[in-house]
Amino acid sequence: MAFEFEHDWQASLATPKPSIGESAKTNLLLLLCFIWLVAGLIGHHPWKPDEATTVGAVKHLLAGGSWVVPSVAGEITLEYPPLYYLSAALSAKLASLWLPLHDGARLITGFWMALTLLMVGMSGREMWGRGAGRQTTLIFISSIGLFFSGHQMSPEVAALTGYAAAFYGIALARRRPWRAAPLVGGGIAIAFLSSGVIAAAIILITALLLPILFRNWRIKPYFVSLSIGLLFAVPWIAAWLIALSQHSPDLFHVWLLSERHAFSSSNILYFGQLLLWFSWPALPLAIWSLWHFRKHLLQRPQFQLSLVFFIVTLILLGLNAEGRDPLALPLLLPLAIMGGAAIDKLWRGMASALDWFGIMLFGFIGFLVWLGWFAMMTGMPARLATRMHVLSEAYVPHFDWIAFSMAIVITLIWAVMVFHSKRSNRAAITDWALGITMVWGLLMALWLPWLDASKSYGSVFTDMQKALPQQFGCMATRNVGSFQSAMLHYYTDITPQRFEKVQHMGCDLLLIQDERRREKIAPGPDWELIWKGKRPSDRHESFRLYQLKENS
Repeated sequence: MAFEFEHDWQASLATPKPSIGESAKTNLLLLLCFIWLVAGLIGHHPWKPDEATTVGAVKHLLAGGSWVVPSVAGEITLEYPPLYYLSAALSAKLASLWLPLHDGARLITGFWMALTLLMVGMSGREMWGRGAGRQTTLIFISSIGLFFSGHQMSPEVAALTGYAAAFYGIALARRRPWRAAPLVGGGIAIAFLSSGVIAAAIILITALLLPILFRNWRIKPYFVSLSIGLLFAVPWIAAWLIALSQHSPDLFHVWLLSERHAFSSSNILYFGQLLLWFSWPALPLAIWSLWHFRKHLLQRPQFQLSLVFFIVTLILLGLNAEGRDPLALPLLLPLAIMGGAAIDKLWRGMASALDWFGIMLFGFIGFLVWLGWFAMMTGMPARLATRMHVLSEAYVPHFDWIAFSMAIVITLIWAVMVFHSKRSNRAAITDWALGITMVWGLLMALWLPWLDASKSYGSVFTDMQKALPQQFGCMATRNVGSFQSAMLHYYTDITPQRFEKVQHMGCDLLLIQDERRREKIAPGPDWELIWKGKRPSDRHESFRLYQLKENS
């Protein structure tokens, strides 16, 4: 059974000219995607859990460090290949005249996510026909899991672009093999150079399983596309592997061992449970699509590709040694694309229920965001204002006319679009995308300074820097996590020597990180406490800085 197409992905002359209504819907999609993409990209310091490593690697690269092996706070990191770090460093360099390093680097996340949204939309259109690409993109950006993960400095964002490009290339390969080949190969290369072996393995295993499991993929155009795609990917992957082996054979060996050991645990249950909220509303729409087409499910190439990709991704992620939310991002691709087939097939009552649930949910959350901001600005209601202060004690309320105006505009756009649109199946998912974009935009416009004051380590290490002696040799650390070490280096330019690694105390400064429920370290009588501090709202960790006494 073949795909059904009405278009050419490069907008050939055979594609009918869009109507005025279609153009308006496209413009709305572009506006939604733009607001969703740019909100939160700038205006805040690096946040946990991933941004510290990225900003540390970017600082290393901009200082002339090796592109082959990024270094964070003086320590080599091989957790991820360097593609995302290199692109973030380029972005930070280009924006250095206008933005601080962390904001400039984070702009590249918007670039990678824009490419991902394009690939998702093209995949939806390729698989389900004209108009489905728009709906697929709306389902994708409606996914709750993209809320924070899609706006952070994280290599998984670039890897997601690789997944999406390869997925689109595989879908296109049966019809346009020569055009699909660079998409497949480029997707494999981007995924590998951003996230490593597991990302490339997911794509390759999916591509190889399709002709093994299903007869309608055993066609010459598909094999041509896959073969040329692999030839396209190999030089890019080999370039880094060869450079790494030449830079340091020992590090190359360590990296190979770490990648092999990545397949050593079972997190399938973790990712399965995560999807229950992470992939909403893509998951229920995908389930309905599977149910609706159940009689001919495994005969349709669209579902063959989506299901194989989803199952392979879930299994390989489950075998990954880590269990972190951003790693689940590629699972959203097949769910959103299968969900794209369900919109027009939903019963009217189901679509209406989904629509009104989204309107009430996001309307209520938007109201809470406004209420929290009002409490911060005015102190009323008092209990809420007190609670907001306790959660972010470092935040000093101040009124920002620009942010306030943006929040007003975002709220009005949502209200007008939602309550003045005709109720329909497609309007339901459009309203979800509008709602989640409105909530994200309001959070970034009204709460961003409050969130940043709570999450940032800038004030802690800037305050510590004031207590430093004018001259000192080096700083040792005890129990200081990798994130905190990276932030220490970023804000103070001090390269800490971790006691856990060097196993000696040869420095004249000692920084200790204390955590609740862990016994405090006593450095001994030779050390004098010169500073202690913590993030104002942090109840779990604090820091103590000691200086070696002169007579010691």
